Amino acid sequence: MNKIALRHAIAEALFSIAQVDPRVVVVTSDARGSAGISMFFDQMPERAVEVGIAEQSAVGIAAGLALSGKKAFVFGPACFYSARSFEQIKNDVAYTGSNVKIIGVSGGVSYGPLGSTHHTLHDIALFRATPGIDVILPSDAFQANAIIKMLCERENPAYLRVGRNPVPLIYDSPKSTFNYGRGVVLRKGQDVVLIATGEVVWHALEAARLLAEAGIDATVLDMPFIKPLDEELIIEVASQIQRVVTIEEHSVYGGLGEAVTHCLSELPSVAVKILGIPDEYPVTGTQEEVYRHYGFHAEGIKGAVMDFLGKVG
Repeated sequence: MNKIALRHAIAEALFSIAQVDPRVVVVTSDARGSAGISMFFDQMPERAVEVGIAEQSAVGIAAGLALSGKKAFVFGPACFYSARSFEQIKNDVAYTGSNVKIIGVSGGVSYGPLGSTHHTLHDIALFRATPGIDVILPSDAFQANAIIKMLCERENPAYLRVGRNPVPLIYDSPKSTFNYGRGVVLRKGQDVVLIATGEVVWHALEAARLLAEAGIDATVLDMPFIKPLDEELIIEVASQIQRVVTIEEHSVYGGLGEAVTHCLSELPSVAVKILGIPDEYPVTGTQEEVYRHYGFHAEGIKGAVMDFLGKVG
């Protein structure tokens, strides 16, 4: 099974684009190594800014560069860019509509043993509620590559979150059909719809395979864009199947699950279950251990879906 860390796929894709687009610049806060963007500093130092551990300054500088005509990409830990620099993202980037893309790396629980201070489980809620900024969680390296190319062609602010560890490939190539703001149907079934985002999409696909062995036929949607959300696809599929389970590496409050529930609020016949982190600081462990604790691995998702279907009939 091929696995690639999305932070590396994004950095390599952006570096390739930067070689032909002189407007691309990167800004980071003592994270060039963890973000995988050292090649910018080695080969394009005039287009790479290091501010040290000062996320607020990084965002403010990026906004200034964007307002001067640059395509500014800010790289750093998602936990810090969704907390320390939120005021600058809201006021300097989103409010002004600056062409700044915030690339939050090591998001979710991928920092693992570093614990709750380094986990990022509130960022979707925070940025969803901020006008003027898109929210994106790619599911594999090919999709991340395609989304970076799309972001370079767009002028609006965006927040993109990825994890830290290598994840399996889901798609065949970067040329797979991806459209900005649209979800992807990975599997078609008739008993239940699994809607997942980011790096748990692969686990949702594996859960669908296990469910099939138990006689349950699941549709699986990959939903990389939380905002704008592909409401048309969600409503179309949910109207047909009426049993929906959302899966996300995020708090159950304010994330994909609540976005889908809001979208389906005018379809009262649809039952929805949200799988996410409950209202607590997660246990400490590797990303895989935390997944297993909360049931985000394939077997856990399978069990939650079967329990849900048993309750709703």
